[in-house]
Amino acid sequence: MLGDISRVDHIYLACGYTDLRRGIDGLAQIVQQQFELDPFSNSLFLFCGKRRDRIKALLWEGDGFVLLYKRMENGGGFQWPRSCAEMRSLSWQEFRWLTEGLSIDQPKANKSIERCVL
Repeated sequence: MLGDISRVDHIYLACGYTDLRRGIDGLAQIVQQQFELDPFSNSLFLFCGKRRDRIKALLWEGDGFVLLYKRMENGGGFQWPRSCAEMRSLSWQEFRWLTEGLSIDQPKANKSIERCVL
């Protein structure tokens, strides 16, 4: 199915700024050369530009790449980690927070989840 992210094994976020003028080949090259990961793996790779109001996601579907693009409206933006130029692995919960414009670091939410488990 075109762009079905529910089946990915890993979600990776490229911390810092990415030039979003890059297309599929440019983003796949970043994944391979800068982060030493396999863009052909069953993973979703997320990138964000300087304005933080849009993200691109790269996904290999076995027979080709899918490039997903999301732009926040009404002055909204993504809470994107800017402090380093590394790839960070995300959980599905962190991915949901990110796409809703929330910070992926939710210490209060994590503590309440831990309390429920104990």
